[in-house]
Amino acid sequence: MAVLLWRRVSRWKKAALVTGLCLACAAAVMARVNYFELMFHPVPAAGFDSAGISKVDSSEMVMAVNFNGDARAYPIFEMAYHHVLNDVVGGVPIAVTY
Repeated sequence: MAVLLWRRVSRWKKAALVTGLCLACAAAVMARVNYFELMFHPVPAAGFDSAGISKVDSSEMVMAVNFNGDARAYPIFEMAYHHVLNDVVGGVPIAVTY
């Protein structure tokens, strides 16, 4: 439709046509892109420190898991950003989410 109208409209209407086409193309691309993965990067592998050397403040809230004598703590602040973490605790695969 923009091609048919191109020769018939004035210069400022051509600018509006180009802007509309750009917005339509951007909307089509964003419909196919998972933009949440661009904002929230998944954690490829969990890294853990012992309680004595961790940089987690004592007042910070954590989610704790204990299976078969293997204990892990996941800081709420980090989980709120990443949302999901796959891990294996005590030989049991789990999905930690917040």
